[in-house]
Amino acid sequence: MGKRDYSLLGEDAKRAVETGLAAAEWYHTEVPRKVMKELMQRSDRPAIRDTIILYGSMIVLAGIGIWLWPSLWSAPFWLAYGVLYGSASDSRWHECSHGTAFRTPWMNNVVYEIASFMIMRNSATWRWSHARHHTDTYIVGRDPEIAVMRPPVLMKLIGNFFGVFDVWAFFKRTFHNAFIGVHPEEKAFVPESEWPKVVRVARIHLAIYAATVGLALWMGSILPLMVIGLPRLYGAWHHVMTGLIQHGGLADNVVDHRLNSRTCYMNPISRFIYWNMNYHVEHHMFPMVPYHALPRLHEVIKHDLPVPNKSIAAAYREMWPAWMRQLKYEDYFLKRQLPATAKPYREDFHASALGAAG
Repeated sequence: MGKRDYSLLGEDAKRAVETGLAAAEWYHTEVPRKVMKELMQRSDRPAIRDTIILYGSMIVLAGIGIWLWPSLWSAPFWLAYGVLYGSASDSRWHECSHGTAFRTPWMNNVVYEIASFMIMRNSATWRWSHARHHTDTYIVGRDPEIAVMRPPVLMKLIGNFFGVFDVWAFFKRTFHNAFIGVHPEEKAFVPESEWPKVVRVARIHLAIYAATVGLALWMGSILPLMVIGLPRLYGAWHHVMTGLIQHGGLADNVVDHRLNSRTCYMNPISRFIYWNMNYHVEHHMFPMVPYHALPRLHEVIKHDLPVPNKSIAAAYREMWPAWMRQLKYEDYFLKRQLPATAKPYREDFHASALGAAG
């Protein structure tokens, strides 16, 4: 393929449209209609329970952290608060953007706005960004949410475990949205009717951060920033760790989620923080199945999917060598092997890509 152009306005974006990769028909495992209807059933109860646990825990942890401040004894509580603020918000933003976490629409919208603020994403922009991500998953020039480009920029991968590059990009884009308007790349996937909302959300976010900084200066303490803002840096590591597993080292420019997405078994705590997004092939195949039903969906279709990685560590043992090879050979990727019970990959359609697989 040669040097990839990840710009949404570049040559690869045009090529994806011309070759039919854009908005293509994706492979789906066959699921009986009755079973799928049951899996897609929405309910408020699981999400209300998890949301009470999440925000209740955050209030308790922040309260203890404030009470013990500035003693070092407060550090463990801030670290735990940070993970819930800077990582669990990523999965809540994600699932509520699909409108499937809660059955009641306004509940999805409220949690989506709160989580978008905490994870530092413009809620108006990213709702449409994520829709494009599902339509054109890891299609170069079309998907605005490709986390690891080729060749991988290792400094960026490491820095984002502490939120460095993501936070810088957020404020850079937010100032642009607030004072200039919608960015040209955003116009490629955000409907024009939503542009005023993009500007409004950016201004609201900046106003909250300005008020927080002002309070910190007035108090002569960074304590307000420990509650709002800084957790996006010191608590980002878990959402980056789990997020890279989603597509890391796998194929791009294909229309089979078994080739470009990864399912990975995780411990219960990580699954709570991640809201079951470790079942990522399943989620991409059937994005309207709620997070709480993904384990059941996995059991229904696992016969047709690559064998999941057994742990987070196992996923990284698989990904890291692939990233190292991609530093020298951009077209290299991991081809996940299918079980004998699965329908084969479309070798005719993906022949050029599969030829570069490891």
